[in-house]
Amino acid sequence: MINYLLRRLLALVPVTLGVATLTFAIIHLVPGDPVVAMLGETAAPADIVGMRHQLGLDRPLLVQYAAYLGGLAVGDLGESISYRKPVSRLIAERFPATIELAAAGMLVAVLLAFPLGIIAGANPGGAGDLGAMGFAIVGISIPHIYLGPLLMILFSLDLRWLPLTGRGGLEHLILPAVTLGTALAAILARMLRQSLIRVRESDYMRTALSKGLSARAALVRHGLKNALTSVVTIIGLQMGGLLSGTLITEIIFSWPGIGRLLISAIGARDYPVVEGCVLTFAMTYVIVNMATDFVYAIVDPRVRIS
Repeated sequence: MINYLLRRLLALVPVTLGVATLTFAIIHLVPGDPVVAMLGETAAPADIVGMRHQLGLDRPLLVQYAAYLGGLAVGDLGESISYRKPVSRLIAERFPATIELAAAGMLVAVLLAFPLGIIAGANPGGAGDLGAMGFAIVGISIPHIYLGPLLMILFSLDLRWLPLTGRGGLEHLILPAVTLGTALAAILARMLRQSLIRVRESDYMRTALSKGLSARAALVRHGLKNALTSVVTIIGLQMGGLLSGTLITEIIFSWPGIGRLLISAIGARDYPVVEGCVLTFAMTYVIVNMATDFVYAIVDPRVRIS
């Protein structure tokens, strides 16, 4: 187990290098000048040249790339061009909000998916199955950019039950979390349904039924745990998807997370912030997947990590 963990940690090195290199190349190939974005198109040419020299943007790209990798090796993500603050500080200020939103979205997804998946899997083809899967189809078909404004219009503007935008108490978190978690709930519900249908046909389920357990009791007591193995994998993989999904959700609800910081940095051509945010998303995704492997081994004793 320790050797496996060490190998996975070492695998982070080429992943980090690849993400950093790709992000650096793309952001520098995008048309636009961050200095012009800062000073405006009416700025004097001398001011633009001076600012470019001050920020080090007049150096060759290879020199900038080497300096970026050198700073990355010691944990220095550079300084924001727009905010004039260290990128690591900006990310540290925004990252808790993004994690809070992603965790709330996952909680909403699990709370919706498990009852729907169990109802559908307990009686395939029945009314409960049709209703649950109908919800799943609707949930996965409505994009965040459409669902979010609909919820805002209904619960904030019309009913005035919940705040419209911003981050504050629990009431500020409900609409963004529902927007973010609905599509994932649909995926998890369908996966749990298929897993339960599969375990219903297993030998140990027939043995439990022959001992006098009802179909529902046998499914909950014996089938559900075995059906969770595939669901746990999907949850781990989709957690990274939730982080990327926060990009749109944070913009819609003015949520002060990394996603909103990344979008504003792209508009301002703030190279260090874009690189730092993308790298943070990528590393979080890899670490979550690594943690999923360990959880999967705990849920399914048959899995052995060599």
